[in-house]
Amino acid sequence: MSKKWIISPAVPDEFLIAHPELPSIVARLLYNRNIKTQEQIDEFLNPDYLQDIHDPFLFNDMEKAVEIIFSHIKEQKNIVVHGDYDADGVCASATIVSCLQKIGAQNVSVFLPHRETDGYGLNMNTVKNLKEQKTDLIITCDCGVSNTPEVKLAKQLGMMVIITDHHSIPAEIPPADAIIHPKIPDEKYPDKGLCGGAVAFKLVQALLKKHQEKNATLLDGQSHEAFEKWLLDLAAIASIGDMVPLIGESRTLTRYGLTVLNKTHNLGLKKLMFVAGILDENDQPKRGTIGAHTVGFQIVPRLNAAGRMDHANSAYALLMAKDEHGAENLAWQLNQNNIDRQKLTENLVNQAIKQIKDTGQEKNPALFAFAEDWPTGVLGLVSGRLKDMFYKPSLAMGKNSSGEIVGSGRSISEFNLIATMQERPEFFDKFGGHPQACGFTIKSKETLEEFKKFLNKKVLEGTKEIELVPQINIDSIVDLDEINWKMYDLLQKFEPFGMNNEEPIYAAYGLTIVNIDPVGQDGKHLRMNLKHNSQTIKKTIGFGLGDITRHPDDWKNSLHSGDKIDIAFCISVNEWNGNRELQMTIHDIKKSTE
Repeated sequence: MSKKWIISPAVPDEFLIAHPELPSIVARLLYNRNIKTQEQIDEFLNPDYLQDIHDPFLFNDMEKAVEIIFSHIKEQKNIVVHGDYDADGVCASATIVSCLQKIGAQNVSVFLPHRETDGYGLNMNTVKNLKEQKTDLIITCDCGVSNTPEVKLAKQLGMMVIITDHHSIPAEIPPADAIIHPKIPDEKYPDKGLCGGAVAFKLVQALLKKHQEKNATLLDGQSHEAFEKWLLDLAAIASIGDMVPLIGESRTLTRYGLTVLNKTHNLGLKKLMFVAGILDENDQPKRGTIGAHTVGFQIVPRLNAAGRMDHANSAYALLMAKDEHGAENLAWQLNQNNIDRQKLTENLVNQAIKQIKDTGQEKNPALFAFAEDWPTGVLGLVSGRLKDMFYKPSLAMGKNSSGEIVGSGRSISEFNLIATMQERPEFFDKFGGHPQACGFTIKSKETLEEFKKFLNKKVLEGTKEIELVPQINIDSIVDLDEINWKMYDLLQKFEPFGMNNEEPIYAAYGLTIVNIDPVGQDGKHLRMNLKHNSQTIKKTIGFGLGDITRHPDDWKNSLHSGDKIDIAFCISVNEWNGNRELQMTIHDIKKSTE
């Protein structure tokens, strides 16, 4: 589907006059991101860990949560940290368990649900099993706020429950003993965009602060401040992996967390990064500083692959590993899981596309793909690819080991999927998620058919006044000859890039193709040398632009040397064997009309 390029408006003169110290390109990028006051600019360009991280006790229930945890530690009661099976949930679990062990908890364990047999969040069987194991306190992380019946059961069985979560708030709030959630009604905590791992980190901050009141160091002699900061790599991985807005406190946590990641003490992460080709034998980054892109495209998929292909326990074990040999084995296992996940996803996406076309769904407002034998672990990846290809809310479904229909959905920015599902909760056994991403278990095939009709009707009504075309927001139109190292260095102030602070995209018009080469497996990527308004040749790479399943324009066969094109691109660096050169990473191509 052809994308619509939206060129950002010019910056008003009054903004430029008010901030004469800002280079024009920096001023434009800040203004386009709605960062306009001096305070916002300072926090964004120069985040300060001491000033820009909020007091964890601003959470309404934080005092209560800390008191409950310390009373359970004092009496050495049984504490179970119940996480989730994705990178955010695994990082959150490792963060909390690590802290509890450091402050004296001797009877603490973790429970991570199996995606197929347990499903997302708490379930009734898990609650009963935890009671049978003599659990006294359940601490959820990255889940729990949608589990009212399960929390009620836990309370009836005599267990206490602390919820740490960040997902969409349901109509009924669980009766937990404490809820640490930035979006809970009447919550006064100022930053609403934290991911599950960051919310867990705030609980840890509070526990360390309270512990420090009576203890000069942690049990192993480490200082509270040092331990806290060495956990920031997990907060950064969680924030990038869960694609929360990287602004405000999340940006500060991620910026500092990436600094920690580049010199991490976490043995498992070091082994994983070596296996992924990020680190060399001396634990040094092979291609310069490890940034958000490396985390998002190389580390997070490998952590997620555990829960998608097998069980998230292996990802958690990796993050908690203390034994070199064990960590190495786990890293190789996750790497293989990721390779298997890539192959499986590709196969299922092709099946789903064929199913949608064969059933004539292409004209429907929403898309549904279903096969009983589709593994539930990759359904989110399949629905995401369908959404990208057709630019419609897309849901992929399979059956779990209990015979239930389990699905995952991804939506376009113009339609709030989870809010629509919350209008008819009776369709589901359980569901949860965000405006553009959801997971659910549906009651029966008959109910599924009702849900299809309902969702198609709601999407049609909700988007009837909107032109549903994927958009690329262009920060500025440039001449390729203007791009140099000075410009690139200025852009580094904007990292880490992520939601609400996307990597700047530029447009250049009327470029001449010098040569074009399909590269990578099956020629799915395009490497082009281009000229603009001089004889200077600029190198570009377009990842996935040769993949006809993602780009039906078939650029690798329809473009030739001498053709004129327009490109939307980011400025990147290609590094190899100690060499560095600028290159343009192409997001979209159009045949030039100039």
